[in-house]
Amino acid sequence: MEFDSTSRLRCLAWIVLGWVGLIVARLVQLQVFQHDTYKQLAMAQQERVLDIPAPRGPILDRTGDRLALSVPCDSVCVNPMRIPDLAMASEILAKILDLDQLKLYGQLRLYNDSRSGFMWVKRKVTDAEAERLRNLKLEWIEFRTESKRVYAYGSLGAHVLGGVDFEEKGNGGVEQALDEELTGHAGSIRVTTDVKQRPYDSKLDTESIPGKTVRLTILARLQYIAERELKKAVEDHHCKSGSLVAMDPKTGEILALANYPTYDPNIRPRKGSDPTARENLAVTAPFEPGSVFKTITLTAALETTNLKPQTIIPCGNGSMTLFGRTIHDHNSYPSLPMEDVLARSSNIGAINVGLRVGDANMYEYVHRFGFGKRTGIQLPGESGGLLRPLKKWQKSSIGSIAMGHEVSVTSVQLAQACSVIANGGRLVHPKIVMSTKTDPPVQVLRPETAFTMRRMMEGVVIKPYGTGYKYAHIPGYTSAGKTGTAQIYDFKSHVYTHLYNASFMGFAPVTDPAVVVVVTVNGAAGTAGYGGPASAPAFREVAAAALRLLNVPQDKPDETPESTDDAEADENDVALVDLSPTVPEPPVFIGPKAPDFVGMTMRDVVQRSAGEGIPVDFAGRTGVVRSQIPAAGYPLPVGQRIRVQLGR
Repeated sequence: MEFDSTSRLRCLAWIVLGWVGLIVARLVQLQVFQHDTYKQLAMAQQERVLDIPAPRGPILDRTGDRLALSVPCDSVCVNPMRIPDLAMASEILAKILDLDQLKLYGQLRLYNDSRSGFMWVKRKVTDAEAERLRNLKLEWIEFRTESKRVYAYGSLGAHVLGGVDFEEKGNGGVEQALDEELTGHAGSIRVTTDVKQRPYDSKLDTESIPGKTVRLTILARLQYIAERELKKAVEDHHCKSGSLVAMDPKTGEILALANYPTYDPNIRPRKGSDPTARENLAVTAPFEPGSVFKTITLTAALETTNLKPQTIIPCGNGSMTLFGRTIHDHNSYPSLPMEDVLARSSNIGAINVGLRVGDANMYEYVHRFGFGKRTGIQLPGESGGLLRPLKKWQKSSIGSIAMGHEVSVTSVQLAQACSVIANGGRLVHPKIVMSTKTDPPVQVLRPETAFTMRRMMEGVVIKPYGTGYKYAHIPGYTSAGKTGTAQIYDFKSHVYTHLYNASFMGFAPVTDPAVVVVVTVNGAAGTAGYGGPASAPAFREVAAAALRLLNVPQDKPDETPESTDDAEADENDVALVDLSPTVPEPPVFIGPKAPDFVGMTMRDVVQRSAGEGIPVDFAGRTGVVRSQIPAAGYPLPVGQRIRVQLGR
């Protein structure tokens, strides 16, 4: 059948109309029924939602000085699929950003092969690195704004502040302890981009909320002095490490907390760096305190017995046997007033006082002073030390604990305990953050007991024979304290070594103490490594600085006592005691005994001392030995010299 022109036109019109109908139907489907779906797909291609990092809250010292703050910085990223030449890109980026080129090329190839559109190249680059990359004007190099944590004074207060990782999450110190408060909440922004992913419009979705500001109790100027003096004490005495705590005894506020070795939290730790440098020793590393613990023993005696400062305490003429174990003093004392047991640091005197106190009372008062449990300071990893339950004490434990053995403590615990005596008998809780609410102080001693102990501890400093006489005087202020020297136990060989934990804890002024300072250096040796010469000078300098910075009025004229040969050598608990319990807490090492040089010529003394490896100092040039110090038969701590007097 033949179609005329009219029919063909009509047929073509129906075809066109049908085609238009299909197009219209498709448009209706796309624009109406699938509008939301395709709109979302278009937005996914053209829009990106980016996080707006919330600035981490700053950390301030007690005066408002900024110690840690967050600043914006650039991070570099790329879309490996847009890079025209991966080898060239890796060469450019590695050279400018100081990266390993082969490793970077491998990463780019891996991301490209896996069709990944995003890869971090280097995060938190320097301003100079970012500027050099921007000047290249390469489209495939992208930048993201992140936040970088900056510690304004480098290593100052590093163990208190801690640090953060790349995600700005706290990984030490206050940064970790208060991470939730410091972090804040990130916001978001919606960015519209063109076909080349270049943004041309943006819309804020949610604003970021900065982290909270944290104000510490630390005084930055005092912290600097504390770190300087601790470093000097450690290095001058060839020690391995040390810690120092300065504290307000009335409030528990930590004014300075220092450790050595230290580190700069602005610098990422490098491979092979000393991991111990990041340990907060003052909080996490307990040690046997030695003779500083005699203050606890004598305090318990004042509270639970009829002993007074003037009560005569038998001291055994320098030797004592307790439950089959022998204890020696460095000098031969028949007896001493109890106040001089503390000033001269008599081991035997302290043990006899401890025996009067008894096991139960001793345990009770050690616990009252806060030992054997955490102080609750807001720093991670705090150790509670070691105080064994009373049922696990041996017969000789009372003697060991009376002079600071069989118990381990931290420097923060010692500062808390010393504050009990300094503030009138109240146990306060140390704190490092101003806003921290701590439990109210608890009265654990009678006020008159605390006052009596203050005066007895002052005797350690002001009496010519006190172990702190030559080292702990503060010009313009009265001061009090106690030295301590304890041998370090080697857990591998199960013996005490010839190295010491040398400590000094004290406070000033005596009548109304405003600051407590505890100093401990670890790994000291010889008589110069005892608590007096090793740690008390740091106490003196830090306490003096604290009193000045706190505007505490002077309570005595500026004068320093002259050195005297009558001052005691130092602690008696050094290498002289055979009192500790059985393994894993073995007896304390007993050193070689002093030979009898009396009546010998200089030549004979030199020959014998050289053969036995004992150093000797001579007074006089001719004749024979008339006297020697220490006397023949007394155990010698490692490195101690014998002084011999020659005469005709």
